[in-house]
Amino acid sequence: MKIAPLLRAIDKHNTQNLGLKFTPILVHTGQHYDYEMSQVFFQDLELPKPDVYLGVGSGTHAEQTGKVMIEFEKVLLKEKPDLVVVVGDVNSTLGGALTAVKLHIPLVHVEAGVRLFDKSVPEEVNRLLTDAISDYLFTYSVYENNNLRKEGIPEEKIFFVGNVMVDSLIHNKEKAAGRSILSRLELDSSSYCVLTLHRPENVDDSASLLKIANALKEVSERIPVIFPCHPRTIKMIKQFQMSHLFKVHKDGYKGNFNSKHIHLIAPLGYLDFVQLMMNSKFVLTDSGGIQEETTTLNIPCLTLRDTPDRPVTVKEGTNTMVGKDFDKIKSEVTNILNGKGKTGRVPELWDGKAAERIVDVLAGRRLLERT
Repeated sequence: MKIAPLLRAIDKHNTQNLGLKFTPILVHTGQHYDYEMSQVFFQDLELPKPDVYLGVGSGTHAEQTGKVMIEFEKVLLKEKPDLVVVVGDVNSTLGGALTAVKLHIPLVHVEAGVRLFDKSVPEEVNRLLTDAISDYLFTYSVYENNNLRKEGIPEEKIFFVGNVMVDSLIHNKEKAAGRSILSRLELDSSSYCVLTLHRPENVDDSASLLKIANALKEVSERIPVIFPCHPRTIKMIKQFQMSHLFKVHKDGYKGNFNSKHIHLIAPLGYLDFVQLMMNSKFVLTDSGGIQEETTTLNIPCLTLRDTPDRPVTVKEGTNTMVGKDFDKIKSEVTNILNGKGKTGRVPELWDGKAAERIVDVLAGRRLLERT
């Protein structure tokens, strides 16, 4: 979702400009999925097949980061790129960033400055370290700019450009509206809510997962909860013997998504999920990206975390932090169902042009360096 807009913007730049042109090399680390498993996302987002596939796979944080560094170094030594671009905050982000910097290749971090202010969260460590060694730090709101300034990042490295996740959403919204997932599931618009859950602090601890599941059972008494379930979350539900708390549906199941159940369905591709989300009454999530997308779509979002890593969605958008607080979840759901859910506005520069601004900055800086 973050790379596709950048590749489109590069293609547009190369077509319109007679000066400096970019030749992108797309590297798929395989940290979360192999290419075959994630191919639906490449198709939905109109991404080309990766030029390089590292095949890192699962493992501990150290194993994944180390494997990325070992394999990515081979790519950089062969290709000798002028820039390395990393996005987000996963282990691949940090592994790619460290490898580039150790080979003295300028580093670009897209989605810089995001902070949860909790180093027990692995992504927070990845963010902090990647930002500390990056040459270009592209942010999506003024809050991230302020975080970087407080950490001593020089002003000339910080660029407020907007949100590439929103670029993808705006670009694909019309296409998503034409999908058939709602009709296939026999769901009516605004008749259900959507749940996503995958953060380790929520699903890897049995007490936390049980607390959330019990709160969501209360929600499901009032509105059907549709839960496209992450494979890792399914694994933990089974491991903790909590399958009885969910109604599990086979892929392609039709209809009867009534209240009184948290309806667990197979994971969805990007376009199908966007259609499901944009027609929902509200969304419950622990995903940072979905907090951004619901704010853009003006759909109430209840975030199952204690601290916001997307503060702009809370301060300006439709996002409300509820954590694992049973009473707060129940209260906010009541507000939404009574037509009093939180409304907000789309943050500054969330206009679908963030990737174009990034490419403009990089092209301008590279031209200056060559003259």
